[in-house]
Amino acid sequence: MPRSETRAERIYANLRGDILTGRLLPGQRLPFAELGARYSTSVGVLREALSRLVEQGLVLSEPQLGFRVTPVTEEDLRDLTNTRIDIETLCLRHAITHGDLAWESRLVAAYHTLDRTPELASTQPPTVNEDWAAAHAAFHAALLDGCPSRRLRDIAASLRDASELYRRWSRHLGGEDTRDIAGEHRELRDAVLARDVEKAEAALARHISYTTRALLAEAPDDLMASNDPAPAGTSRP
Repeated sequence: MPRSETRAERIYANLRGDILTGRLLPGQRLPFAELGARYSTSVGVLREALSRLVEQGLVLSEPQLGFRVTPVTEEDLRDLTNTRIDIETLCLRHAITHGDLAWESRLVAAYHTLDRTPELASTQPPTVNEDWAAAHAAFHAALLDGCPSRRLRDIAASLRDASELYRRWSRHLGGEDTRDIAGEHRELRDAVLARDVEKAEAALARHISYTTRALLAEAPDDLMASNDPAPAGTSRP
């Protein structure tokens, strides 16, 4: 891999990690001068990394203003949660109705990988294991993979991507410490394999809404109540 490409990947990974772990706060401005000093890199490399983060919904690009971390607000979180529930439960209903044995096999395999992958990395403080995050995304994609509508699946995937920042913040703030997330995934798998549409939809709706409840309960009021960007040098204690 060319050296410049390696550097770009490293800066992208560092920026993404700092956003998801709260070292860069939601709404915080991301000026090139400060980022360049922080990560010891060029404007070109930063622009490439930030553009990738914009595509993932973790960063906003604002004309004449530059980049900032995507704000997290109660209004947006509730709207995103309700929309995800509407779309994903509809998609799941179609998947259960139309999915074949091959779909069931893919779902079982995705669940097995997720169940065998530790959720937290061996870091201090503990952070989300990126292998688990990938397995988690793959399991949720497999749940809906039996839906015959590609457009519906694409919308569901886009909404899940948009919720990633909120999910990571829920973990970062300690809102999921008592959550039996493995049990939730197992309940989903069992209901889907039993072709129980109502039970599966209810389980998925609870699973999606849990993060919302946890984050609203744990997040600082000033963080969730305002879209105002934090000062560029601010970091969470």
